[in-house]
Amino acid sequence: MSRNIFCSYLKKEAPGLPFQLIPGELGKRIFDNISQEAWNEWQKKQTMLINEKKLNLMQLEDRKFIEQTMIAYLFENKDVDIEGYTPKK
Repeated sequence: MSRNIFCSYLKKEAPGLPFQLIPGELGKRIFDNISQEAWNEWQKKQTMLINEKKLNLMQLEDRKFIEQTMIAYLFENKDVDIEGYTPKK
């Protein structure tokens, strides 16, 4: 059984995440305010970002960059700038 939340990214009621994916306060914020649909959209952007910028998630600097970009995308409605990618219209 899924739980519904008001998704701060989609600005509507939607099924929430099944469990807290990230530990700590940020993970709780995501669990309480981000829907499964919005999280799936972020994961697609994150994958493209990691590949295009050739990020190494073993590096603290690259993980911090991903975290900052994720916060901006999910909570501040800032789009992810992926060089060479043009979204479909």
